[in-house]
This record gives sequence, C-alpha cells and structure tokens, in this order.
Amino acid sequence: MEYRLLGRSGLKVSTVTVGTMTFGGVGWAKTVGDLGVQEARRMVDICLDAGVNLIDTANVYSAGESERIIGEVLGGKRPNGVLLATKARFGMGDGPNDRGLSRYHLVRECEASLKRMKTDVIDLYQVHEWDGETPLEETMEALDTLIKQGKVRYVGCSNYSGWHIMKALGVANEHKYQRFVSQQIHYTLEARDAEYELLPISIDQGLGVLVWSPLAGGLLSGKHRRNAAAPEGTRQFAGWTEPPIRDENRLWNIVETLVAIGQERGVSAAQVALAWLIGRKAVTSVIIGGRTEAQFKDNLAAAELKLSDDERKRLDDVSVPPVIYPYWHQLNTANERLSEADMELFGPHVKK
Repeated sequence: MEYRLLGRSGLKVSTVTVGTMTFGGVGWAKTVGDLGVQEARRMVDICLDAGVNLIDTANVYSAGESERIIGEVLGGKRPNGVLLATKARFGMGDGPNDRGLSRYHLVRECEASLKRMKTDVIDLYQVHEWDGETPLEETMEALDTLIKQGKVRYVGCSNYSGWHIMKALGVANEHKYQRFVSQQIHYTLEARDAEYELLPISIDQGLGVLVWSPLAGGLLSGKHRRNAAAPEGTRQFAGWTEPPIRDENRLWNIVETLVAIGQERGVSAAQVALAWLIGRKAVTSVIIGGRTEAQFKDNLAAAELKLSDDERKRLDDVSVPPVIYPYWHQLNTANERLSEADMELFGPHVKK
C-alpha cells in the first residue's frame, strides 16, 4: 500500500480509504447497503490488513448509525495508526438549526460524532456541502476552535465549487484560522468535471483529494453494460440516481474500454477504473465501499495495479471532457505559459 501526504499537512494516508456508507442501512442509505456490526467488522479488518489507514464516514449516513457501527467495530480502541474522518452539514433533525454550517450545528454534531464513534478526536472533520447562508467567517472559526480544543486534528471540505473553496481559504488565511487540508469530491472516468477547477485548485493550493463513489455508483464496475437492464442488487436497480448520466453512449464507450483493458490484464473493470484514479497527479486516496467481502477485496487490489501509458491514453481518449469557456480561449491564446495546475485540464490538449 502506498501512502501520500494529505495536502499541505504532514499526515500520510493510504491511496485507498474505507468507505462506510454501506454500514447501517437506515432510511435512504438502505439503497446503498445495510451491513451490521459483524459484517462491517469483517470489511474493516480486510482493509486494515491490506494497509489501509483511513476510515471515512459522515453523521448523515444512516442517521448516525454508520458512525455508531464504526465505534462498535473499533471498540473505542483504535488500532495504532488508524485515522477517522467524518462529515457534517446535512439535516440531523427537523429543527431550523439541525442542518448547515453554523457554529451551533458544527460544534454540536462534532461532539455527537465523537460519542457515536467512541473516540476523543476526529482526525479529519469535513464540511459535507456548501452552506450559502452561514458566513464563512463563522464556519471557519468554528472549525478552528474544534482543532484548538483537541476534538479535531485537520479539517476539509466536500462538494464545494471552485469559488467556494477559494473564498474559504481566503477567510482562513485572513483570520489565521486553520485552513482546509483536503477536499472530498466526486471524480471518475465518467465524470471528469473536477478537472476544470477543483483539481487545479488542489495542485495550486496544496489540497489533498479524496474521491467518493470512484466507480460512479457501480456504473464503472463492469456489471452494467450497453443495452442491458441494471443487474438485480445494484444501486441502479434500486433507483439510485447519482451520478447523473448526461451522455449514455459515452458512458458505455468508457465501460467497454475498461472491460477490454481488464480482460487484457486479467483484472476487473473496477480495478482498472480505480487504478486510473489513483494514478492521477492530484488524487490522494479513493474511497471504496461495498456490500460484500469480494467487492472490498477486488477494489483493494487496485492499489497495486499500475496502468501503462498506453492504457491510460486509451482511457483518456474515450473520456476526456470538452474544453469549455474560458478554458478554450486560454488554450488557444495562452498555452505557452501554463502552470502545473493548468495542465491538469489542458494536458491532453497541448502538443508536446
């Protein structure tokens, strides 16, 4: 297992992270999975034995049940070196202050997460989504306070746009608050939107990148094929709608390329998709999940799979996103002065 620094921090995390949305199965999360304590313990043990050192969850996963199961699995005594990450922002009740990124909500939910996970500190506390009503000064100060109190070690964001991130970093720098060390994003061969701003920002500003749903909700696993119904037991079969598919023909072209490379290498399409992500310059770790031991073991094997330049080019060619404005104008008129961050988007389009 390879370990990479998380942004501009000194914290090293494995290139694969344990995802726990399948733990619990309460409410909307039941569509994703409903693993109980014993099943979850087995999945966590498999990952830790493979060298994974980061477990990621969120308070909203199964209304806190995922965090509670993690607490039971670890028994309040984490194995040496195991890191815990969780998130807050979404609704945890019906009251007007039971959601958002206010000081009230963040502090309360952090303390609740600590209790559920039977730990005295959260290694990475992430704001789960943008809150357009709470002043960023309040949010960043609350996160800074949690670090100073010893309840949190590092903070990150998730699902922010480029301007959201830059504004938050600006507020942190201005007031000397602890800044985000990472962002958790959706990024796959099928959905490469992050290359427009989020990945360049990560390179330029020194943010680690954790990738959620790296197989696009299972669409890139190889189980879903052109002109075939969604297999029973998959998220799509149960009506899962993330991510949105805007070009179905492009999706199937990507899947067919993944399957072909997988067959040539004697591995699954899922491993190829994950290996492509792990090989991206800005990516720190991919978050894997699953309902079965076989899924976890297969995904873990991607950490050791190195794709050739030719294989990466085949995948890039079938999935590269269009260059939208203002980037096509920059590409046409300013490509002689591009930074390392710029090249995260422009790389496939600039002649060597």
